[in-house]
Amino acid sequence: MCPLTGDPCMKHECEWYTHVIGVNPQTGESLDNFGCAVTFIPILLIENSQQQRQTGAAVESFRNAAVGAKREQKKLNGDI
Repeated sequence: MCPLTGDPCMKHECEWYTHVIGVNPQTGESLDNFGCAVTFIPILLIENSQQQRQTGAAVESFRNAAVGAKREQKKLNGDI
């Protein structure tokens, strides 16, 4: 059933019918499914959140390294 109209799914005739390949962010299982894009939204939102957390962690790590390098540079220059 179509989650938008309640009618039977038109499958490949529908613009919302899509192919998703990847890894389920909750289970780690491989995904290779055709289905309605609307039904994939929760999984894609979870994956997006995980990617944002990883990006935030990488930025924080880079920031900490840059601050540490700046402190070392000041020590070498006798500014501290």
